[in-house]
Amino acid sequence: MVIVLKENPNPQQVNRLKNWLAEMNIDIHTIVGTQSTVLGLVGDTSGVDIELIRALDIVEDVKRIQEPFKRANRKFHPLDTVITIGDTKIGGGNFTLMAGPCSVESREQILSIARDVAANGGHILRGGAFKPRTSPYAFQGLRGLGIELLIEARKETGLKIVTEIMDISQLELFNDVDIIQVGARNMQNFELLKELGKSRKPILLKRGLSSTIQELLMSAEYIMAGGNENVILCERGIRTFETATRNTLDLSCVPVLKETSHLPVVIDPSHAVGVARYVYSMSLAAAAAGSDGLIIEVHNDPAHAMCDGAQSITPEAFGGLASKLSELLPVVGKSIGKTQN
Repeated sequence: MVIVLKENPNPQQVNRLKNWLAEMNIDIHTIVGTQSTVLGLVGDTSGVDIELIRALDIVEDVKRIQEPFKRANRKFHPLDTVITIGDTKIGGGNFTLMAGPCSVESREQILSIARDVAANGGHILRGGAFKPRTSPYAFQGLRGLGIELLIEARKETGLKIVTEIMDISQLELFNDVDIIQVGARNMQNFELLKELGKSRKPILLKRGLSSTIQELLMSAEYIMAGGNENVILCERGIRTFETATRNTLDLSCVPVLKETSHLPVVIDPSHAVGVARYVYSMSLAAAAAGSDGLIIEVHNDPAHAMCDGAQSITPEAFGGLASKLSELLPVVGKSIGKTQN
């Protein structure tokens, strides 16, 4: 349930309302906007008399949230969530570029790519330290060493870092990581999501390859229910009958998620299409659709990459894409490389 208060409500009346609701064991989350204040109620609200609350002088409107996700719901939080990491903002009209190799392979490799990403307008360095692979014989990543190398790259370039966690047991290794990524395979690893809910680090939550939009939002709800509201939703392609691309990029999810949820939405065109030459057009399409950013695989030598070289673009191609995005984004009301909120 959501209670929308009138402008400049009487503080004593607001406190009395909150105390009354608290006596019914209802959790109250207060969201203060530019024009109104919203009280989001979580718990068993079946016994709450809507008409009684609506009749109060301080109340503008009362709405029941029918969807099973509450905290991730835009009705609960009308304004866009903006996640701030240093001087980088994700959401709320800011367009964020995350880029880097699928896997951290060596010190020389990650430092070289980090320099190129920073030089070409990137904001956040992505790189896999732990790599989930279909084959147990494929390269599994440098693990803890990979995180150390990402941290070194951050020190040199100033880029924030995002990397994927695989298991609860690895949490301690992620203490100095800026954004923790939850991959498609772990989107419904609910025990992991609960633990991440105890953190306050931003979580990049990727959509499962066969998951619905509601299932993605319910996974976000697991994190938020634990107290961590710094969640970034990521569309990375879903599995369909089509074989021309690795997956099918569901750009229709962007307006749906934007209408349904207040959380930032970023697109991973690299994993979606699996073909480097398609990444450029799908990135521009994602920006035009209203997404809040991209997470792109960039490698300085894709032909010899230890993981997903076929979908990785070169630093030069990334620079060209960033330049074209700077022309496109003002048309859709967003800015690249600037912070609006």
